[in-house]
Amino acid sequence: MPYKTSFRSFNLILRNIIWASAGLLLFTSGCQENKKQTSAQSVSSQVRPVKADSTVRPVKPASSPDTAIADSTTRKTAKAPLKANQDSLRKNLPGWPVKGPEPLPGAVLPGNRIIAYYGNPLSKRMGILGELPPEQMFARLDKEVAAWQKADPNTPVKPAFHVIVVTAQGKPGPGGKYRLRMSDHVAEKVIGWAKQKDALVFLDIQIGQSTLQEELPRLIPFLKQPNVHLGIDAEFAMQGNGVPGRRVGSYDAADINYATSLLAKLVDEHQIPPKLLIVHRFTQRMITNYKNIKLDPRVQIVMHMDGWGSPALKRSTYSRYIQREPVQFTGFKVFYKNDVRKQGWRLMTPEEILRLQPQPLYIQYQ
Repeated sequence: MPYKTSFRSFNLILRNIIWASAGLLLFTSGCQENKKQTSAQSVSSQVRPVKADSTVRPVKPASSPDTAIADSTTRKTAKAPLKANQDSLRKNLPGWPVKGPEPLPGAVLPGNRIIAYYGNPLSKRMGILGELPPEQMFARLDKEVAAWQKADPNTPVKPAFHVIVVTAQGKPGPGGKYRLRMSDHVAEKVIGWAKQKDALVFLDIQIGQSTLQEELPRLIPFLKQPNVHLGIDAEFAMQGNGVPGRRVGSYDAADINYATSLLAKLVDEHQIPPKLLIVHRFTQRMITNYKNIKLDPRVQIVMHMDGWGSPALKRSTYSRYIQREPVQFTGFKVFYKNDVRKQGWRLMTPEEILRLQPQPLYIQYQ
């Protein structure tokens, strides 16, 4: 990629390669909330369900100066052996494997790999989870699971559904928070699918100008279920200002520690297996003070590489923002559409993704 270019052209290049929204924003101009709804919208019954695709519009991704550019590190990573032993991992990757708490009984990681389908059942534009009728979507997920099991026979594969239950908005809405809470019906539907497939569930939130402290407590009835876990998307966390989609948001270690503490409390109170916390990331600034993230045996944290582009770009992004800032476990995202949107781009195979160091244990398809 040429570096000698005008500032304006450079920004255009960045805008072309920055990942589009992890869940394309749901606009709700046609969805009128009850006038008695409070600005916090803290009662789930006050949130009316959104009709499928009635108000869904794609939102252009926010540009960022942190977009990765493929470099020599990428090429070296691509040639890494399929199974790096622990001594080699420590030598080549400072901080890996992370020195954290030993897994508790019932912990999903590191003994398994998770293959998740992402999206919202009300929308065909937010990911594979809502693009196909359920039975067709289940069959496609089964094929991905089989491909991953074949690529790495030594690591059992668990299927999962990753559903967006709080969606960032391009307009403030009745509560002024630039986010829309899905009705409980959305989570219930996906949890029902998971029972059919013996799958895990991840509830994902895009908080806009809200906070984790405001959004997470209302999800407790779902999160206390043993197979239901949490995802938090830093891209749409505006920290009290800014419009989702116009710039990339961020979470601080303190935010992640809050989510961890809430999940850990649920594990103790309900005597359930450890929870998983998926944290989306694809730029430097999306996660601040990562060294202050506290590890807890009751919660397993996955730093999830959530960017799209060519294989070289995706490997570089993983290297820069996931590998170089170790937290605990890692994830990697594959976009069925955005990863092939330009000539020469293609989907990465399981075998290619397994060459990354450290090997991702959470793989998400959108």
